[in-house]
Amino acid sequence: MTMRFAFAGFRHDHIFSLYNKVKERPDTELVGACEEDDATREALAQSGRAEITHPSLAAMLEDVDCDVVAIGDYYAQRGALALAALRRGKHVLADKPLCTDLDELAEIERLAEQNALKVGCMLGNRDRPQFRALRGHIRDGLLGELHAISFGGQHPLLLGKRPHWYFEQGKHGGTINDIAIHAIDLVPWLTGLRFARINAARAWNAFAPDYPHFKDAAQMMLTMDNGCGVLGDVSYMAPNSMGYATPFYWRWTFFGRNGIAEVSQKSDGIIVALDGKKELETLPATPGGTGDYLRAFLDDVAGTPQPDALDTATVIESSRTTLRIQKAADEGRHDLSLLG
Repeated sequence: MTMRFAFAGFRHDHIFSLYNKVKERPDTELVGACEEDDATREALAQSGRAEITHPSLAAMLEDVDCDVVAIGDYYAQRGALALAALRRGKHVLADKPLCTDLDELAEIERLAEQNALKVGCMLGNRDRPQFRALRGHIRDGLLGELHAISFGGQHPLLLGKRPHWYFEQGKHGGTINDIAIHAIDLVPWLTGLRFARINAARAWNAFAPDYPHFKDAAQMMLTMDNGCGVLGDVSYMAPNSMGYATPFYWRWTFFGRNGIAEVSQKSDGIIVALDGKKELETLPATPGGTGDYLRAFLDDVAGTPQPDALDTATVIESSRTTLRIQKAADEGRHDLSLLG
């Protein structure tokens, strides 16, 4: 069965990877695309990166028969677009973050369940070879029980190159929700543990002083359900001149009873320091993917999700946890339960 995709919004470059995947796959079909922003629509017409068929989601849904609405508008608009699609009986696949408001997320969850629809998100780290390999080693007990995890997801700010809406009041929704969603999705998948508590979370303005409302720096301290502590930093503090090329990009360290493992999104393997050994070892990545976020979404829609793959339930849970951490940072609250 061919799944028919209609795209809503192109105001972040991430959406073009999905747009191209849909055009290339034999089991997916591109049937429409809308963009409500005049300047973005004009830029797309000039660049040819996407063919816009309608000026709004409402017009597109009236005119186009589709199975899935793919969403790439500015962050704070995504929840409304997802809800509109779900109300019309369409599955939803969104760039991250899915939305910026907990009430919106609750309604997305309710409509998806009520209408037997699926919700996916463009979270691609589960399919990276080094993370798949690390997951296998952790689940097999190489490190023993985990007691601490640290991650750094620092990005370059790229002021002047990022979409201008990032720095407009009310459109971004928070740096934790923007970036940390990758970590919040990945940690339970890697470890088999659940997030249990927000010990503390903080967001502040550091690198964008001309936009004091934009809190471009963010950190969090969390606890997993076995007591494992998690420290994370997802600030926009990486050198702009190096972009995403540094070896520190999405750098992870796992501390277990039997040793330590470290990996990054740029690494080819996993560095391990095991108790009882005198030298560091580098373990290879796992070749061959099990399927990216699009494959996982299509499997979920078909009712044949693969074990431990992204599905509607994990997308909703990861989004909810991330939004709750963002809210704790925004409100200066701490020591909050994430269970129940």
